[in-house]
Amino acid sequence: MAGGTLLPAVARAGSDRDTGMTSVIVRELATSGREPESAVRALGGRIERRMRIIDGFSATLPARSLADLARLPGVYSVTPDARLRMLSDDYDAGSDHGSMPFAQEATGAGEFWNAGYTGAGVDVAVIDTGVAPVAGLDGYDKIIHGPDLSPESQSPQLAHLDSYGHGTHMAGIIAGRDGDSVNVQQGDTEHFYGIAPGARIVSVKVADANGYTDVSQVIAAIDWVVEHRKSDGLDIRVLNLSFGTDGIQDYKLDPLAFAAETAWHRGIVVVAAAGNSGYGTAALNVPAVDPFLIAVGAADPNGTYGAADDSIPSFSSYGTAARSPDVVAPGKSIISLRVPNSRIDLEHADGRVADRFFRGSGTSQAAAMVSGAAALIIDQRPGIRPDQVKRLLMSSAERIPDADPRSQGAGMIDLKRARSQATPAYQQTWPRSTGAGTLQGSRGSHFLVMDGVRLQGEMDIFGRHFDSRTWALKSLTGTSWEDGAWNGTRWSGDHWNGVEWTGVEWTGVQWTGVQWNGVEWTGVQWTGVQWTGVEWTGVEWSTSGWGEDVWTSTIWGE
Repeated sequence: MAGGTLLPAVARAGSDRDTGMTSVIVRELATSGREPESAVRALGGRIERRMRIIDGFSATLPARSLADLARLPGVYSVTPDARLRMLSDDYDAGSDHGSMPFAQEATGAGEFWNAGYTGAGVDVAVIDTGVAPVAGLDGYDKIIHGPDLSPESQSPQLAHLDSYGHGTHMAGIIAGRDGDSVNVQQGDTEHFYGIAPGARIVSVKVADANGYTDVSQVIAAIDWVVEHRKSDGLDIRVLNLSFGTDGIQDYKLDPLAFAAETAWHRGIVVVAAAGNSGYGTAALNVPAVDPFLIAVGAADPNGTYGAADDSIPSFSSYGTAARSPDVVAPGKSIISLRVPNSRIDLEHADGRVADRFFRGSGTSQAAAMVSGAAALIIDQRPGIRPDQVKRLLMSSAERIPDADPRSQGAGMIDLKRARSQATPAYQQTWPRSTGAGTLQGSRGSHFLVMDGVRLQGEMDIFGRHFDSRTWALKSLTGTSWEDGAWNGTRWSGDHWNGVEWTGVEWTGVQWTGVQWNGVEWTGVQWTGVQWTGVEWTGVEWSTSGWGEDVWTSTIWGE
């Protein structure tokens, strides 16, 4: 390509009529070096921020210079930086009880912000459907991509990105921040902020546009997070898991619980969504059932900031006498970031709010709130251990008077109280998991089927035998990943290019003789692995659902 592409609208979008300056996104070619940046300055402009995920940067420069910039050999494209703010003509964040400003007040997150703690320096790993670089998550160094362990890794247009829409919604709640905001301020309804807007997201994608994934992929992803928690400038202190299954084997045997628990004992606060009791059981999902982790149920603030009139939505799993949620957090009608043309965006258009946002309910959203809360606490107290974070969140929580004690655990998280409390001297003494159970037991009733062949038994997503005892020993010692291979198959390259790990290969995979090409899962059916949001819709919630496409208690639409 001899020169870049200039879209016709670029001279109009984002321009300042008084100064003649306009805001643009510039994508560079691989061999461009620093020439495009130098050209922007020579043309009288300035660089606003690097955007490594798209191999480019945002800039402001005179509108008359756009054509000259686009003609440079090292420029791939010049497009408008048409940033939309949370406050718009058809959406008032200050009056919507599902907005993030409301959630920030209800949880007390703003108290940390006022004291100078935004989660800065804390990396939060999100094992999910990927994260898209939409406004609010497109700032410099906001998203770091670990390996893409989904079959979409084979498509350059889809690798690492969120074609389903769930992971981006979670990342926005945890750490979203509009790039044009200078200071994070409590009560700001003109910008989008997650609970910990200073934190960074480390995305490990395990599912495709249909939400399809297997327990083996999630276990491999957790292992990767543990082994790379301090690699290449990372400092992963929190892991958000909005995934769960209805497996019934004891947590002390379950491989998925073991993987999550190992992360906990390696210094990572693991936040797991409780799940959805609407699936026929009140028991918590795996891995939330593991008592070391922070199991999060959903609460409905009912339009007020205090917990006195809060309630627990019927979808939120309340657990058993042996294990119930530790805390609850807002999880009803939560508005976070939208991925245009993602699956949930296309199938549930009534969930859209203005142009940028999407509304969803579930313990997924509640777990994301608590992951952000954990990042704030760690920012304030860098030496705090996971057990102490959990104890602090529970001891400072506010009880919901009219809610079943089992359904709410210690109550609604209260970060205003947590900020001022002393760090508790606390250590959990539960029996530890051995991980010696079965992979099939971790799946429960959730499995993939391709061309009539079910992925089941002790077989991973690549059709390789899974020996839980051998794997558990390697996982415990941090050696389950070796040169990009997990359980004997090369899933990810070991090359780090500053943005993502590369080199994944999926071609030729077989389950019992059935092959697929690694880009499209022709004939695959999903029988119910759940992501923990409950509903994606813009209307009042009902108990109706759509059947199969779920991530731990998530029902996308009516």
